[in-house]
Amino acid sequence: MKILLTGAAGFLGWHTRARLRALTEHEVVAVDRDEWADLATYAAGVDAIIHVAGVNRGSDAEVVQGNIDLAQDLIEALRASGLAPRIVYADSIQAGNGSPYGVGKGAASDLLARAADDLGSAYVDVRLPNLFGEHGLPRYNSFVATFVHAVISGEVPQIVDRPVDLLHVQSAAQALMDGLTTTETRLEPAGTPTTVQVVYDTLRASDELYAGGDIPPLLTDLSIDLFNTLRAARFPAHYPIPLTARTDDRGSLVEVVRAHGGQGQTFVSTTKPGVTRGEHFHLRKIERFVVLKGEARISLRRMFADEVVSFDVNGDAPAIVDMPTMWAHNITNTGTGELTTLFWTHELFDPTRPDTFPEAVAR
Repeated sequence: MKILLTGAAGFLGWHTRARLRALTEHEVVAVDRDEWADLATYAAGVDAIIHVAGVNRGSDAEVVQGNIDLAQDLIEALRASGLAPRIVYADSIQAGNGSPYGVGKGAASDLLARAADDLGSAYVDVRLPNLFGEHGLPRYNSFVATFVHAVISGEVPQIVDRPVDLLHVQSAAQALMDGLTTTETRLEPAGTPTTVQVVYDTLRASDELYAGGDIPPLLTDLSIDLFNTLRAARFPAHYPIPLTARTDDRGSLVEVVRAHGGQGQTFVSTTKPGVTRGEHFHLRKIERFVVLKGEARISLRRMFADEVVSFDVNGDAPAIVDMPTMWAHNITNTGTGELTTLFWTHELFDPTRPDTFPEAVAR
C-alpha cells in the first residue's frame, strides 16, 4: 500500500512513520510543512492517507481556521488527483468541546468525512486522548514532556493535580495504522488512567535512580513508557554513564545493572576486530551496552535523521550506553583484540515479538 502521511516530521507523525517502517511493508510518502505547497503531487497514486498535520498553537482564530485549511488543502489535492484513497484522520477527544482546538479539529473531521463520501472512499476518524512519548517538546506536545524537562533540569514545576488518561504516542500510531484496515468509521483508543501528580512523582523518582545508572521499577506499561520518554530526553547529553569499579587485591567488581523491579535478560557477546553488530532499532525495548574488554565505538542515529551520535568506550573504564527507542544503533570493535560486551534488556526475548527491526546507522 502507498500511504501519504501528513505532518510526518511532527511528534505523532514521526512516531507513526517509525512504526510503519518497523511493522509494515507500506510505501510511505512523508509530507510536512515544507512540502505542503506540493501536496497534490505527493498525493498522486496513493492508496490511503493518514492525516496527522494540525495546528494547536496561535490565536483562537488561527487554531480553528488552520485545521480547517489543512483539511481543505488535502481535499483539493485529492480531487485534483482523481483518486479516492481511504482517509484516516488523527482527531482529538477535544473535538466539539467548544475550545478553539476542538472546534477546528471537529470542523476538519466533518469536511474530510463529507469529502470521502463524495469521492466514494472510506473515512476513519481516530479520536486520540492526551499523548506523550519520546521526543515530545516541553510546553508544546505534552505536560509529560514539560515534567521530563523539569526533572532533568532540577526544576520544580507548578502542579495542579487532576485525573488524566495518557496514551503513549506509539499506541496512537498503532490506532492510526488500524484505521487502514478497519471497517469502523471511528476509533477511540483508550489511555491509561493516572493523575498529573503521579506522573511527576514517577518521573522524578526514575530520574534520581537513572542518574547513577540504576533502572527504576518497570512494572507496568505506563512506567516503561514514561521511562523511555525520560531516557530519550537525557540522550545524548547524559551518556555514557560511568560505572565505579570496586578493586582490591583479588581484582575488580563492577555493578553493571541494578534493576529495581520488572523483568530483565542479560547476555554477553564477543566480537572480532573490525566487526560491527546491531544495525537495528527498537520501538519499546530498553537495551543496555557495557563493554567489558577491548575497545568499541557505539553509534546511533535517530530514525529519518542524518546526524550520527557516537561514543568511544573501552573495558578499562566500563560505562553504560543505553539505546533510546527509535534510534538505529550499532557497536563496532575498534581495537586490535577481541571485544567483549555485556547486553541487558528489560524484558525476556520473545521470538514472536522481537521488537528488533533492521536499520543501518549510516545512510
